[in-house]
Amino acid sequence: MNKELLFENMKYIREENDLKQKDLANILNVTQSNYSRWECSIKLIPLEKLNELCNYFNINMDFVVGLSKKRKTMLDNNILDKRKIGKNIKMFRIRNKLSQKDLAHFLNTTQSVISNYEAGKTLILTAFAMQICIAYKISLDALCNRK
Repeated sequence: MNKELLFENMKYIREENDLKQKDLANILNVTQSNYSRWECSIKLIPLEKLNELCNYFNINMDFVVGLSKKRKTMLDNNILDKRKIGKNIKMFRIRNKLSQKDLAHFLNTTQSVISNYEAGKTLILTAFAMQICIAYKISLDALCNRK
């Protein structure tokens, strides 16, 4: 996964709205250095913060992370629901005839981590969600149950 290419739209969106990194950091309630790491692709933005960013600008996740060139307006403020996302992960896994063990192997994690995601106990990591979306050509918005 090439992180540099995935999140180049974060800077574009910020500059398009005439904001500084510090402004967006304040909006997302993080430090400017944390925001900078995300925008510069040093670290992946957590899904919760990506969702907040998308809600603030009323745009889709797929555009921000570079999975789509189409910028769609999202009318509702979406709240990430771990249980619904877990169900989507399970449906994706079953539809692709993968066991939890297969998916864990693909993501280089453990079966118990996948089980916790599917049960809605923990929210999937951005890196894992992105790996799934890129490899299987699915929408991050759909995986995260954003409408």
